[in-house]
Amino acid sequence: MNFLPSGICFFLSAATCWLTAKVDASWWYMGTLGSQVMCDNIPGLVNKQRQLCRQHPKVMQAIGAGMKEWISECQHQFRNHRWNCNTTARDHNLFGRLLLRGSREVAFVYAISSAGVVYTLARACSQGDLDSCSCDPTKKGSSRDSKGSFDWGGCSDHVEHAIHFSQIFVDAKERKERDARALMNLHNNRAGRKAVKRFMTLQCKCHGVSGSCSVRTCWQAMADFRRTGDHLRRRYNGAVQVTVNQYGTGFTAAHTHFKRPSKNDLVYLEDSPDYCIQDPQSGSMGTAGRLCSRASRGSDGCEVMCCGRGYDTARVSRTTKCECKFHWCCSVHCRDCQQLVDEFTCKSQT
Repeated sequence: MNFLPSGICFFLSAATCWLTAKVDASWWYMGTLGSQVMCDNIPGLVNKQRQLCRQHPKVMQAIGAGMKEWISECQHQFRNHRWNCNTTARDHNLFGRLLLRGSREVAFVYAISSAGVVYTLARACSQGDLDSCSCDPTKKGSSRDSKGSFDWGGCSDHVEHAIHFSQIFVDAKERKERDARALMNLHNNRAGRKAVKRFMTLQCKCHGVSGSCSVRTCWQAMADFRRTGDHLRRRYNGAVQVTVNQYGTGFTAAHTHFKRPSKNDLVYLEDSPDYCIQDPQSGSMGTAGRLCSRASRGSDGCEVMCCGRGYDTARVSRTTKCECKFHWCCSVHCRDCQQLVDEFTCKSQT
C-alpha cells in the first residue's frame, strides 16, 4: 500500500501542477500552494475524493486555509521535543519519509490533521463562508440543562456536518486499502474527529429584568483548538502499540501488558526513531542546531535534546519591554531595553 495520504493540491501555475503529477501528493499540501483547485491534475486521489473536490471547491479552499492552524498546533505541542512536528517545504506530503513509518508521531499527525479539518469546516459553516452549510439546523426550539430550560438561539457550530464530510473525504483512500497501516490511519483520523466534538460547550445569554436571567438563549460552540491539541498530546503520551487481529478487522495490543485501545486512544504499529541524528530514510531531521535549556532536566534540556553530543553557547542581544508605566486613562507605556542572554544550541554529530 502507499503509506502517504491521498489528497488535494492548489496550483500556482501549470508548470507546478505538471511537476506535482509525478509525485504522490497529500491533501496536507493543499495549504501551501495557490487558490484554484486543479482536481483533475492532482495525483493520488481516489475517485470519491476527486468527485468531492470538483463538487465542493470552496470547501477545499477552506481546508487549505486551515492547514496552518493544525500544523502550528502540532508544532506548539512538540516545541520542546526532539521531534518538533517540523515540515519539509519541498515535499508534497509536508512530512517527508516520516510518514513511511507507522510511529507514534505519525499517529498524532493523522489525528491532529483530521481534527483540524473538522474544526476548520465547522467554523467556516458558522461564519457563512460556505454555501453548502451554515449553523446547526437541529438546534431549534427549547431544551434543558442542569440550570433549567433554555431556548436555542444564536449560531451553533455544525460539527456533525464537518465530521461527516471529513470522514467521507479524508478516509476515502484508507477505506480502499484496509491493510494494517490503513486501519491505523482510520483509527487515528476518527480519534481526531472525536476530540473536536468532545470539547463542544453550551454558551448562553441571559434575558430578563435587571439581569434576572428568567430566559436563556443558548448555542453549542467549539472550544479553542488548543484544547483539542492538548487532549491529543495526552493521547500521544498514552498511545498504544498494536497489531492487527487475526481477522484483519481491528487491533490487539502488541504486548500483553498493554491495554486494549479504545476508540479515543491513538494507536501505532512501529517504534519511533530517536530523532537525534538526521536520517533521510526515517524522516528524522536530527536535533543539531536546536535551542535547548541548560537548566532543564526535561525533554527541552540540553542533555536530552542534544542526545549527549553537547551544546554550543552564544551570547545574544534580545529586545524586551521594560520600565512600563500606567498612564491615566488607559494605556501602558514601556521602553525597549536590550538584554544580553546566553543561548544554547545542540552540537552536530562529530
